[in-house]
Amino acid sequence: MILNPARWTLRSKLLASIVTLFILVLTLIGAATVLSMRTSLMKQVDQQLIDVERAVGGGPAGTTELGGPADKDSHPRAPGLGGSVLRLTLDASSTPHSLVVDQNYVSSATGTQLTLSQAQIRSLATADLGTTPKTMDFDGSLGRYRVVRVPKPDGDIAFIGLPLAPIDDNIRALAGNIALMGLLGLVTIGGASFLLVRRNLRPLQQVAATAERVSELPLGRGDVRTDERVPVALTDDHTEVGTVGLALNNLLDHVDSALDARHESEMQVRQFVADASHELRTPLASIRGYAELSRREKEPVPVGVTHALGRIESEAGRMTTLVEDLLLLARLDAGRELEREPVDLTRVVVETVSDLHAAGPEHVWHLDLPEDLEDFPEVIGDEARLRQVVINLLANARRHTPAGTTVTAGLARRDDDVLLTVTDDGPGIPPEFMPHLFERFTRGDAARTRTEGSTGLGLSIVDAVVAAHHGTVRVESRPGRTCFTVSLPLEDPRPSSQEDRS
Repeated sequence: MILNPARWTLRSKLLASIVTLFILVLTLIGAATVLSMRTSLMKQVDQQLIDVERAVGGGPAGTTELGGPADKDSHPRAPGLGGSVLRLTLDASSTPHSLVVDQNYVSSATGTQLTLSQAQIRSLATADLGTTPKTMDFDGSLGRYRVVRVPKPDGDIAFIGLPLAPIDDNIRALAGNIALMGLLGLVTIGGASFLLVRRNLRPLQQVAATAERVSELPLGRGDVRTDERVPVALTDDHTEVGTVGLALNNLLDHVDSALDARHESEMQVRQFVADASHELRTPLASIRGYAELSRREKEPVPVGVTHALGRIESEAGRMTTLVEDLLLLARLDAGRELEREPVDLTRVVVETVSDLHAAGPEHVWHLDLPEDLEDFPEVIGDEARLRQVVINLLANARRHTPAGTTVTAGLARRDDDVLLTVTDDGPGIPPEFMPHLFERFTRGDAARTRTEGSTGLGLSIVDAVVAAHHGTVRVESRPGRTCFTVSLPLEDPRPSSQEDRS
C-alpha cells in the first residue's frame, strides 16, 4: 500500500507532491547556482591567465611575466586567487628529447614552493597547449591547474598555471551551504504543508464522517430517519468541500422522503395483512367445520364427495396455518409485546422432539441436552412463541431432508446466553440460497427433498420471534451437516417495571 500512490490518502498525496516539487525546484536552483558560480570563477582564472600571457609574450626584456623583477630565485606572486602560481620555462634550445629548464616552481599563498617532476614537465611540454587556457591534472599534491603556453620574444617557452583547488573548495562549500539550507527549508516546508493541508482538509473529513455515520444507520426496515446532516458552515457552494456537503445534505433529504414513503407503504401492507388474516380466520373455521360435519352425515355420502370434503378440510387447515403465521408476523412487525415469563426450554425441546418423532418416524431424532438438567437455567420469554421456534426449526429439518436423516436438537449454556441448536446430516443448503434463508415466502429448491407443502414463513417466524426476545439466529451449512443456532439471553434485557417508574 505504501508503494502504491493510487491508494494514498489525499493528505499524503498533497504532502508528497509539495515536498517533491520543493526538492525538484531546490535541486534545479542549486545546480544552476553551482554551475553559474563555477563558470564565473573559471572565467576569472582564465582572464588572469590571459593577462599573464599578454604580459609575458609582449612585455619588455628584463621584467618578469608576473610584474616582478627578473630574478630566477625570486618567488613571484600571481594576480588573484591568493597568489598561487605554477611557472615552468623551457630554454629555446630544448628539443622533445632534451628539455632544458630555466624556471620550475609551484608556489602558493602560504609561501611553500614545490617543483615539477620530470614526468610532469614532459606532460606539459608534450600537451596540446596554447594561449587558450586548458585544464591539466597533475597527480599527487598539485591537483588540477589551468595552464597556458606562452612563447617569449627570446625564443623560450613559458608555461603559466593557476590552481583550480580554490575553485573546487569554493564550489564544495557553496554546495554544502545549499544542501544545508535546502534541508532546513525542506523541514520547514514539510511541517508547514502538513499543518496547512490538515487544516484545509478538516472540513472534508467532517463531511466524510457524516456520510460514514449515515452508512451505519439501520435503514433496512421500520420507521427510521437520517437526522445526520453536514453543518451549514460546510455547505457553501462557492467551495469544493461546500459543494460536496450541500449535495450530501440534499441526498439525505431525498433519502428521508423515500424512507417515509416506504414506511407508510409498509404500514399499510402490514395493516392490510393483519386485517385480512384476522377476517379470514372465521370463514376458514366455518369451512373446516362444515366440511367435517358433512363427512359425518348419517346419510350415505358418495366416496367422491367424501374425498372432496376431506381435501376441503385439509386445505382449509393449511390456509388457517398460513393465516395464523401471517397474523403473527404482522403482530411482531407492529411491535406487540410478548409474554415475559420464565420458560423451561428443556421441557419445550423434549416435548417438541417427541411430537416430531411421532409425526416423522422416517427420520432419526436425537437429543443433546446438558447432564444436569435440574440446574439448567430458564429463559425469560413467551413460551408459546419459543415453542413455535423449536417446532419450526425441527419441522424445517424434517421437511427438507430425505428419510433416514438424523436430526439432533440440543441445548447448552454460553456465558449469559442459552444456545438452542438443530442439526441434521442432510444434503445441506445451496450457498446461493443462504443470504435469503430468513426472508418471507422463501422456499428451498429441489436440492432439498420436499415431502409436503411449505408456506415459506417458518424461518421468517423464527427470525422475528428470536429478535423479539433480543436474541440471534444463525445457520451454517455444508453437504452432510446443517446447523441452526438460536442464542437467547437468560435475563430479560428490558428494564423492570420498578425501573420504569423511577
